[in-house]
Amino acid sequence: MLKLYGGARSRASIVQWYLEELGLPYEYVMLDMQAGEHRQPEYLAINPMGKVPAITDGDLQLWESGAILLYLDEKYGKVQHSPEERAKIAQWTLFGNSTLATGIFVETNREREMPRLMAPLNDILQRQLFLLGGGFTVADVAVGSVLAYIPMMLKLDLSSYPGVFTYIKRLSERPAFQATIGSRK
Repeated sequence: MLKLYGGARSRASIVQWYLEELGLPYEYVMLDMQAGEHRQPEYLAINPMGKVPAITDGDLQLWESGAILLYLDEKYGKVQHSPEERAKIAQWTLFGNSTLATGIFVETNREREMPRLMAPLNDILQRQLFLLGGGFTVADVAVGSVLAYIPMMLKLDLSSYPGVFTYIKRLSERPAFQATIGSRK
């Protein structure tokens, strides 16, 4: 059985959200980060960086939330994607994990980066329901999870970005989101 390793308030909830979207059975292994369980030899054998999340799926050991999302989509996703769609999914997943997360969560970057990132994202989301158009994909999990933390944790004003705000609301109403990230409010 697939195992997801995470800790309280970690990016494991992003992977857990997608696992729930896929309806995959999995075991969630909650590591006590305060006690240093992520630095113990048993876990370092799975992720030598000592970070969460990580998964094991048979013999595969994989870490980094974006890589895990892309793997899960490729192996277990309900829709087969063309190479072009896979490239767009990877683009948005990498954007969410690096550019967007850094621009939003690193306070010294936020004032400069938030308008640069949110304005074009808002334009896109005012034209279409999801990042790749009309259908929900793993890219929405990657980007949407970062965006969902803005009203939940940072309490930033999104009134200048109504498309983004509506998108966050749309994603947060999904049952799989509610069962994972939404339950941590």
